Amino acid sequence: MGLGLLGRGVGDAEFLALLCKELVVTDRKLSTELGPSLKKLEAFKSIRYVLGKHCEEDFTTTDMVIKAAGVPLDSPYIAAARHAGVPVYMTTALFAKFAGEAGATVVGVTGTRGKSTVTHLIYHALKQAGKRAHLGGNVRGLSTLAMLPDVQKGDIAVLELDSWQLQGFGDLKISPHVAVFTNLMDDHLNYYSGDKQAYFWDKANIFINQKNGDRLVVGAGVLAQIQKAMPPVAPLVPPPLPHDWKLQLIGEHNKENAALAALVLRMLGLSEDEIKSGLESFEPVEGRLQKVAEIKGVTFYNDNNATTPEATIAALRAFDEPVILITGGADKSLQFEELVQEIEQRTATVVLLPGTGTERLKKLLKNYTEVKTMSEAIATVMVRVQSGDVVLFSPAFASFGLFKNEYDRNDQFLAAVKQLK
Repeated sequence: MGLGLLGRGVGDAEFLALLCKELVVTDRKLSTELGPSLKKLEAFKSIRYVLGKHCEEDFTTTDMVIKAAGVPLDSPYIAAARHAGVPVYMTTALFAKFAGEAGATVVGVTGTRGKSTVTHLIYHALKQAGKRAHLGGNVRGLSTLAMLPDVQKGDIAVLELDSWQLQGFGDLKISPHVAVFTNLMDDHLNYYSGDKQAYFWDKANIFINQKNGDRLVVGAGVLAQIQKAMPPVAPLVPPPLPHDWKLQLIGEHNKENAALAALVLRMLGLSEDEIKSGLESFEPVEGRLQKVAEIKGVTFYNDNNATTPEATIAALRAFDEPVILITGGADKSLQFEELVQEIEQRTATVVLLPGTGTERLKKLLKNYTEVKTMSEAIATVMVRVQSGDVVLFSPAFASFGLFKNEYDRNDQFLAAVKQLK
């Protein structure tokens, strides 16, 4: 349920088609919209497509349903499947179940912000130390389920897990052997109809079903809330990194991310030298406060995955000098008064991309320039920059409307900057 255009659904379908007598792929998008994904699946004759709609009969007369992340909580098709006794699964949770049964250690990382960076930090350090590790979960274009045949006893699977993927862990009543909960901020409240507790409890599936011997690492800011949830194992807050460790990541928030990763790596048996080497050699993940170019003395940072006001605030605070900020996008029913204060204090110029969230933001900002496209945003910036300036693309909102998805927004920014070289 939900093929999509991001690549994960295609990889899942390719893997499952080899195992199934019949695989039904159903998506509300039309075949014209799903063209790139469908083309990759042309060779699989066992796949039957239902596109532009869902049919209840498909959900009630099958052996199992696998639903994509982000399927609405109140989906009538999922309700019909469950009423008919058909099991409903999610792919990342299935991978975690079978990888654990195969003898792998499953490390799961969640949180509103920082989960991508912490996940990739852990994986990078493990690989550099010579460990057999697998990276999966919320990773662009990657089918986590398709990694199963490569998993061996003793391996370590490191998974980035959003609140939607963790619904699948709750359904299976499993949690990772090592769980990391970075922080909790308002996000996805449009999906959760404003229910912050529902958002937290989906994320809490990362630790709720842990067992004796499992480990739980948490950021200091979320410790009290997690303790109230009565986790089966005691949550541990990491100590700060040693002062002489030199990260390539910038910003105080990334020092906290690295400290979380360091504690997990100690739990996984790495030495201090291996941890220090792994963290210091790590370069930012794409779209996470990533330096992408320096052109005529102007430095460009891609913070595309900053989809909440708090994330953009953290990015702005990473710089001592005033920045030229490109921001704006689709509303997620979040508050951004603090973001406005930060923008007024720390920016020299603000360029706004269109979107429903932007319309709300405009009412609070004093000075800004509106543009209609990403290329126009870069052109506007280049008229105003001087050597030594920092250009920060940190949207603070979702990508819907102007862009197909967050990856399209990311790629358009990179392409527009590349045109300047």
